[in-house]
Amino acid sequence: MARHPWTAADIPSQAGRRAVVTGASAGLGFETARALAGAGAAVVLAVRDLEKGERAAAAIRREHPAALSLRRIDTASLASVRAFAAEWPAEWAIDRLVLNAGIAAVPRREESMDGFERQLATNYLGHFALTGLLRPALSPSARVVSVSSLAHRSGRIRFDDLHWREVYGAQRAYRQSKLALLMFALELDRRLKAAGSGIASLAAHPGLARTEVFRRGDRAGAFQQGAGRAIFSLIGQPAAQGALPILYAATAPEAERGGYYGPDGVWEARGYPKPAAIASQALDRAAAGRLWAVSETLTGVRFAL
Repeated sequence: MARHPWTAADIPSQAGRRAVVTGASAGLGFETARALAGAGAAVVLAVRDLEKGERAAAAIRREHPAALSLRRIDTASLASVRAFAAEWPAEWAIDRLVLNAGIAAVPRREESMDGFERQLATNYLGHFALTGLLRPALSPSARVVSVSSLAHRSGRIRFDDLHWREVYGAQRAYRQSKLALLMFALELDRRLKAAGSGIASLAAHPGLARTEVFRRGDRAGAFQQGAGRAIFSLIGQPAAQGALPILYAATAPEAERGGYYGPDGVWEARGYPKPAAIASQALDRAAAGRLWAVSETLTGVRFAL
């Protein structure tokens, strides 16, 4: 590990590198994009709402005369993910791919246009498809960083009802989606290593960070949003602090491929980057292989590793 504490000031120069950050218009994605731009990277803000993305890009440019570009993607829509990948400029190699876009605890069950449970679609399946489709654009030493959550620890993959059609639980569906993304990150790195690839897959979580996740999938009422903000204002940390483990995974030379990073404080709720605890179910290789196969079937995306 780097000297303690590792902060954004420790990010090595990213000049000459291109980074793609999903969900970059606010919260962790915005802070990640801002820090990478400050380190000299050419950053692509991959956002669902272009108007909001323009405001985020303008805010970053006021601080850093960075090479920023804006591209639309809705990770809940396979059509949007495929369009993003199809329109990717062939000459743009990707050095850092940060899979961050997400929603949390949608109160009532919703389906994406593809018939997937909305949290699984947004947080996991869209990112699985995006990574596979952008694989040819990844540079030989690229890093793919998946943003998981402390919530993965109590998550379970419901292979018999992935989309919660029988009995829906908002928090349980969120936990499953974040567990799935962490399992994907670990399985992707195993497969990349087996293929002799120099591309690394890592994961990170922000602890308890104050972000717009309290919109709860754009469906929360004022009371739900207010309660969430009140709780996190007491025990959470700013989004910029929560982004540090993501940035560590994306840039630190000492970050290990296949590694998982989070805050170093009590319960990993807040603090500075360190190796994070991985729940046993996330280390189940048989389940990870099964999830990979199911994900390929659902998305129609096969990885060229």
